Amino acid sequence: MQYITTTELRTKSKELVKVLQEGHSVDLIHRSKVVGEFKPKKEAKPLTKKDIQDLKKLANQLDLPKLSYKERERRYRKHLMEKYGQGLS
Repeated sequence: MQYITTTELRTKSKELVKVLQEGHSVDLIHRSKVVGEFKPKKEAKPLTKKDIQDLKKLANQLDLPKLSYKERERRYRKHLMEKYGQGLS
């Protein structure tokens, strides 16, 4: 499968997924014109200890306040009330 039309997307989605999992790309055709391309997503490398240490350093640099669960719940409820109003249970 080197190409797929927009009308075939519904009926041939399983084949499209299979081809992408094999590492191949597929062109998308709409009204006899190539309008796009499906490419397989690159595998993400797992986090290393160095990555985790760098992330911890960045978090410490932000110096965010420590919140208790009760304070988090209070702020979240306040946000919901402002966004959606009193009708929330």
